[in-house]
Amino acid sequence: MRHTISVLVENKFGVLARVAGLFSARGYNIASLAVSETLTPDISYMTIVVEAKDERVLEQIKKQLNKLIDVISVTDFTKKEHLDRELVLVKVRYGAKEKTKLESIAKKFSATVVKCKADCLIIQAVGDQLQIKGLLEALGHYTIQELIRTGRIALTY
Repeated sequence: MRHTISVLVENKFGVLARVAGLFSARGYNIASLAVSETLTPDISYMTIVVEAKDERVLEQIKKQLNKLIDVISVTDFTKKEHLDRELVLVKVRYGAKEKTKLESIAKKFSATVVKCKADCLIIQAVGDQLQIKGLLEALGHYTIQELIRTGRIALTY
């Protein structure tokens, strides 16, 4: 099962490498990682999505994170009410008669066509994992030239 964990850390050189190294050394795969500064420039917010087979593994990950010197706090979103989002940019090649259909698909998924040229367009979408998956499935009938997707970000409410 995938779990979303947020980690507040001191914004210092090498902190990201130490956090990633902790996962690597224990054989845990990071499925998604997003990092940015907070309102306080010397603190960063990491959102990490990790595959953990059971609660014991997840607890071990959280304990190991809390042991790192530069870690301020660790939050597990698994059992908390939270909102999560991802961003995806998709470059799609299209034929002369397909542009309107692609715009319709984008609209259906609350996505936006952000750039359009004679034979390709770029669609931007923000949503939860299921929304992004649905958009990508709908676009699967077209020629996707390029796709880039951010890691998941999340906040409790």
